[in-house]
Amino acid sequence: MKIKNKFLGHLYIIYFTLVSSVFIIMLAVSITDEENQKNMKYTYTILYVENVLETIEFYEQAFGFQRKFITPEKDYGELISGETTISFASIELGNSNFKNGFQKSSLLGKPFGIELAFTTENIEVNFEKAKKAGAIEVEKLTTKPWRQKVGYVRDNNGFLIEICTPIKMG
Repeated sequence: MKIKNKFLGHLYIIYFTLVSSVFIIMLAVSITDEENQKNMKYTYTILYVENVLETIEFYEQAFGFQRKFITPEKDYGELISGETTISFASIELGNSNFKNGFQKSSLLGKPFGIELAFTTENIEVNFEKAKKAGAIEVEKLTTKPWRQKVGYVRDNNGFLIEICTPIKMG
């Protein structure tokens, strides 16, 4: 009987040690995730374009954004666009940043496999407004199975823009 109780006691200590170790590891991972979230935040999308001023003006007319600022050299500018700032930098600035070059966007050929998505409750009006300002329709407005209405255009530099209604949960 003493051997059985001693064995159970050791088993309990091993079990407690394992559970405690798992808890400590989970706590460490949780703290690390929280620290990463505090340190890392998605702040900017920067598109490299031929003409920053023309692009800012296009986004003001087509999508209703307001300019935040443009540098005196007109090689960088930002829009007031919500939590994530949409920015534009000149191709020359891009070339100075990327010593091995980069793929430039163009209206020739297919768009990149990335898009900017803008939500609106007034999608029909805003989709037509974008086209009247010079956006090129890629896909007409359609309703997705999850009841979100979406349409796609390309901006004056060839970047893909999704204009959509917000996704409604429930």
